[in-house]
Amino acid sequence: MTTPLVHRGVEAGVATLTLDNPRNRNALSRQLVAELLDGLAAAEADDSVRVVVLRAEGPSFCSGADLAEASTDGMAQGAQQLIDIQRAIVAATKPVVVRLHGPVRAGGLGIVGAADIVISADTVSFAFTEALLGLAPAAISLTTLPRLTSRAAARSFLTGQTFDAAAAVQMGLISEAVAPDVLDAAVDAVVADLLLASPQGLRETKALLSGSLIADIDARRDDVAAQSARLFASDEARAAMQAFLQRRKKA
Repeated sequence: MTTPLVHRGVEAGVATLTLDNPRNRNALSRQLVAELLDGLAAAEADDSVRVVVLRAEGPSFCSGADLAEASTDGMAQGAQQLIDIQRAIVAATKPVVVRLHGPVRAGGLGIVGAADIVISADTVSFAFTEALLGLAPAAISLTTLPRLTSRAAARSFLTGQTFDAAAAVQMGLISEAVAPDVLDAAVDAVVADLLLASPQGLRETKALLSGSLIADIDARRDDVAAQSARLFASDEARAAMQAFLQRRKKA
């Protein structure tokens, strides 16, 4: 039996999806992505669910693409799956709230960009690391570029620099940064506010917020997926990923 990497729970109108592969820093492996998509679909189909909360176990929220898989199998399927996750979050008729307790890198920021509300501990760090590895944040640009100012996008995408939660708020990437000891209370407060709204009100308002973004995802997905697959397959990126994985083994 394969150990599940995403756990699901429903209580009092809230579906909670928990990424739980700490040994791999909750990287977006094929298994984790498939289970996350299943969890999102189940929450969408469950009439008792009013709000979806995404969270994670372990030190990291999500380290991005599973580089071990990508360096051997390429990223053609992985890029499409990452776009599917983002689209599922954006197109959900129920609000999706992300609880960030630990670092987020690269592909994980696509989940952040797609979510409706993101509450983060103020100790969390963020980075679009793709350019450092000979890649580009192609697939996740679909949901992160609409959130960021153009100057913030240029600096963070091109340099790959790490930035903190306060900067992420200022850039428009996340909604709020709070002290770690009040993170759960802050998430609970947002969820409580959302539960006050009617299902129809939430559904129709989400449609207003996400309509143009869904159209853009559908129009551009094949191009950015192809770019991602091409870059992951390049000699330059493969060498950089192998070097990164070797450094991680020694750490």
